[in-house]
Amino acid sequence: MIAADLFDLAPVIPVVVLDDAGAAVPLARALVDGGLPVIEVTLRTEAALAAITRIAAEVPDAVVGAGTVVRPEDAERSAAAGARFLVSPGCTPRLQAAMAAAGLPFLPGVATASEAIALLEDGITAMKFFPAEAAGGIAYLKSLYGPLPQIRFCPTGGVGPGNAAGYLALENVGCVGGSWLTPADAVRDGDWDRVRKLAAEAAALRSGG
Repeated sequence: MIAADLFDLAPVIPVVVLDDAGAAVPLARALVDGGLPVIEVTLRTEAALAAITRIAAEVPDAVVGAGTVVRPEDAERSAAAGARFLVSPGCTPRLQAAMAAAGLPFLPGVATASEAIALLEDGITAMKFFPAEAAGGIAYLKSLYGPLPQIRFCPTGGVGPGNAAGYLALENVGCVGGSWLTPADAVRDGDWDRVRKLAAEAAALRSGG
C-alpha cells in the first residue's frame, strides 16, 4: 500500500483520541461496520499505542494508523505497535526521514504552497492539509490545484459534516479527516450504535448519499 491508496478506501478518515485502550476494539468495529475502515489513532494520549496494537490484532478489516506523529521516535514506535500508516500535522526533513524509514505509507502535514512543493521535490504527492479551515479551507485548496494538480490532500482540522462534502468535491482532495465521528461522550458511554450511524453517514459522502 502507498499513501495515495488510503484516499480510495473511504471518503473520511476518523481522527480518534482514546484515553482508554479498552475502547479501541469496539470503536474500530463500529467504524468499520459503518463503512470507514481507515482509522487514525492520534498519539495524544498514553493509551494510543496500546489502542493501535489492539485494533491491529483484533479488527482485521480495519486499516489502523497513527496520527499526531511529531517526533522521529513516534514513527518507529507506531510501526512497532502495528500501525499501517502514519500522519503528521506538519513536517520537517528529520521527521520525513523517520516516517520513510519506518517503511509505512505516510501523509505529511502541510499548510502552505512552499511546504507542499518541498515535499513534491522528494516525490511525495499525498499530503495532509492542516489545519484545513484555519489555513484557508476550500478556497485555498482550490487555488493550489492550478499550480500543483499532481498533489492530493486529506484536509483535517475544522472539517465536519457541514463542510466535508464541499472538500470532497475538490479535484485535489482524496479524503478528509475528522473527529466528529467519535464524539467523546459516545466513546465514554460505549454508544457504538451512534458511532456506527455517524460512520455510515460519512461513508455515504463519496456517493453523494
